[in-house]
Amino acid sequence: MTETEAFLYVDWNVMAILVSIWTIAGYFGKSGVPEWLSAAVLRLSGGHPGLLVMMLSALAGFVSMVVDNVVVILMFAPVAIPLARQLGIPLTPFILLIGFSANFMGTALLLGDLPPQMLHSVSGAEFRDFLWQFGRPSSFPILTLTFFLTLGAMYLYGFRQLAAPAPAGGRVAAAAGGRGDGVPLRGELPDRLFAFLVLGGFAATILAMAFREVLGVKLGFIALSGALALILLLELLGDRVQKPDFEVILQELDWRAIFFYIALFALVGGLEKTHILEKLAHTLTPLFAQNLALGATLLYWVTVPIVGIVEHDAYILTFLYTIRDLRDQGVEPWPLWWMLVWSGTLGSNLTVAGAPALYAALNICEREEKRKVPLGEFLRWSVPFTILASVICYLLGMLIWVWPYVR
Repeated sequence: MTETEAFLYVDWNVMAILVSIWTIAGYFGKSGVPEWLSAAVLRLSGGHPGLLVMMLSALAGFVSMVVDNVVVILMFAPVAIPLARQLGIPLTPFILLIGFSANFMGTALLLGDLPPQMLHSVSGAEFRDFLWQFGRPSSFPILTLTFFLTLGAMYLYGFRQLAAPAPAGGRVAAAAGGRGDGVPLRGELPDRLFAFLVLGGFAATILAMAFREVLGVKLGFIALSGALALILLLELLGDRVQKPDFEVILQELDWRAIFFYIALFALVGGLEKTHILEKLAHTLTPLFAQNLALGATLLYWVTVPIVGIVEHDAYILTFLYTIRDLRDQGVEPWPLWWMLVWSGTLGSNLTVAGAPALYAALNICEREEKRKVPLGEFLRWSVPFTILASVICYLLGMLIWVWPYVR
């Protein structure tokens, strides 16, 4: 494969979505909105430690639907640390649960993580297809229900004993007094105009992406236009808004991840050019054609442990293309695509190797507690979370997406 062919195999539309959404998310993280939301969660929890953990984790999960999961952890960890110390919450399970939640919900919509964007690239799935497709609920409702049921089970598993209210209201007030890094957590936005512009730009970009077919342009063009419009508007306003320098936003983009994803597309393109994926599809066709339910089950439960020990994006992209080739052999692809993306995302919570977000969360735990977190302690939380989420999502996926296609 020549360098020109490698370049052409990269889906630059997906890369434009990725960089643009990360750029807008960079401004969002500095708008004060995450701290404002966290202060609201603290008030709503009434100082109940266990309830606070669940609510802040749920908030992190939903923010990760439109913001990269590593960025979400870097947003919420400084909020969680002083709350944990003031309310007597064990820090490691708190931060890890935020990490699991952020990694979990990134696949619910098209914007949050690379797997749904890769699905868009391979299958042509649109924004609305993640809400409702072919007359049935798809990624957002299924993962949202799975998410809430999993959090409820985790509350019973390890956080219910923290559910007693804080002994004194002063502890809640003290926890709301700061993030531990000099930034107040009082529910006040540093610059309301800046926050309004960032939220407005984010919402307008998401809305435009939802109507991509009406607009008749690529999703990458919409995302890039939204990011550039926000950047230009903020730069034109100058000192009238308290904003970070654009250079700071650029520096905080994960350029290593960006170039990794570019190389990943080129690598899978090489596998496609050498017909390796086509041969794999031919090998798997009899299984999926004869028994779709068994094939989907094997795909799902083989994926869950594999992505726990290898980087899940590469695995998912490879099998997205393989399933596309199965479609050419007469196999219905959509049940398999959804089961692959869901199992690939949920299984990546199993170990630190599965997702960069968990590595970031673990580093924060070890830095703040000044100790190494043993593997056994990490697995004590990751294994039940992953198994619970995987079982619930499997049952919903089979009921809604696989069995209706079984002949």
